Amino acid sequence: MSERDAAFAEYFAARSGIMRSTAFLLCGDWHRAEDLVQIAFTKLYVHWNAVARHDNLDPYVRRTLIHAFIDDGRRPWWRRERPHEVMPEREAACDLADDRLTLVHALARIPPRQRAVLILRYWEDQSVEDTATALDCSTGTVKSQAARGLDTLRTLLSTPVS
Repeated sequence: MSERDAAFAEYFAARSGIMRSTAFLLCGDWHRAEDLVQIAFTKLYVHWNAVARHDNLDPYVRRTLIHAFIDDGRRPWWRRERPHEVMPEREAACDLADDRLTLVHALARIPPRQRAVLILRYWEDQSVEDTATALDCSTGTVKSQAARGLDTLRTLLSTPVS
């Protein structure tokens, strides 16, 4: 294994789990999250020599992950993978798991751009400026998308799930 491959493998092993969690919050599906992480890290590997000189690769990978998620949502419905079977209902181990599932289902109903802002700002604890950089938009757009996303999330969480 070359030195380049070893450095990439080390970074992947250290950060892929965190990126997978972020991707799951974006899309609400572990399989799709895995695909998004794979796309992001594949793009990182292709450009490794150009970006590996930076001290912090996380913003680059996170930005690539967000773009992969948004681009995937733009594909026509007939080109997307869709599950056809419904998982059987299972009792949750505790109320915390129910709350987490409720939140994930609510996030899935928020528009992708607002969802990306909410996850970067409140899950990843990114600043407004870092979020704007990751999404290629202004700080004002981040603030307005966050406000709208939080309003939508509050509305969704206050109505009973049917």
